[in-house]
Amino acid sequence: MLEAERSTLSELAKMTAASQAERTVLEEEFNWLLKEEVHAVLKQLQDILKEASRRFSMPSPGLCEGQLKQENFILGSSTMDQVKGVLTLQGEALTQADINIKVAKSSQVMHFAFRDDKQWKLQQIQDARNHVNQALQLLSSRDESYTFKTGAEVNKLMDAVMLQLTRARNRLTTPASMTLPELAASGLMKMFTPPMPGDVMVNFYINLSKLCLTVYQLHVLQPNTTKNFKSAGSSVLHNPGVMFEYNNTKFEVSHVHKVECVVPWLNDTLVFFTISLQLCQQLKDKISVFSSFWNYRLF
Repeated sequence: MLEAERSTLSELAKMTAASQAERTVLEEEFNWLLKEEVHAVLKQLQDILKEASRRFSMPSPGLCEGQLKQENFILGSSTMDQVKGVLTLQGEALTQADINIKVAKSSQVMHFAFRDDKQWKLQQIQDARNHVNQALQLLSSRDESYTFKTGAEVNKLMDAVMLQLTRARNRLTTPASMTLPELAASGLMKMFTPPMPGDVMVNFYINLSKLCLTVYQLHVLQPNTTKNFKSAGSSVLHNPGVMFEYNNTKFEVSHVHKVECVVPWLNDTLVFFTISLQLCQQLKDKISVFSSFWNYRLF
């Protein structure tokens, strides 16, 4: 009986020693992760996001420093000629829009262009760029001289960076919804020469890597109309047949035309966001592997 107890104690001692050795190895690996690999990932993230930020403000070759590159994009397609145009994008601003709209009833072509003293800020691009810069600020606040003491500290930083990157991506992938009265009252309607007629409205927005133009042709509903008037709610794209009221006049959307063009550097930024989010998540996953061994150090 005594011999059996001694044997059991010996086995327990060996297991304890093995467990302690394993723990020591894991702790060394974890310390290396905190001191070396975390900073390597942060450097990689900074490089990628600096490249993303640069895409939002590409310099114009051969011009003075600070002058952003102007890019022209052709709208329209061979299968639909109701709306055609050329848009000039400079960073986050549409600096010129030259649009031809074929009126549905008469086939008359109306031509509109931005006034020389006007440009239209694309808030989606501006917001996405701001979120990227906030992510960069978070990363630069922990340079190579900084020592992370716990996994929770790393996770907190990764969560903050991922939040900014997700918001940046969402601004490009999710255009803002608007009601038709909001669109009618927006400053965009006052950008053009000649002025837009009361029965035409336009909207610009970003959807993923595409710059989109939507044109709404309207007709006025007579006061004695037999239609059941129901004002439309908020939407990115309104369909023909929806109704709204603006300045005490009721309108119905008769035709909707949407044309778009691909902006290559917006596609680049979306790829950069995806890669960066994956890097953040991979680092969090590595941290979580160790958390089950000594939670008191992590949390």
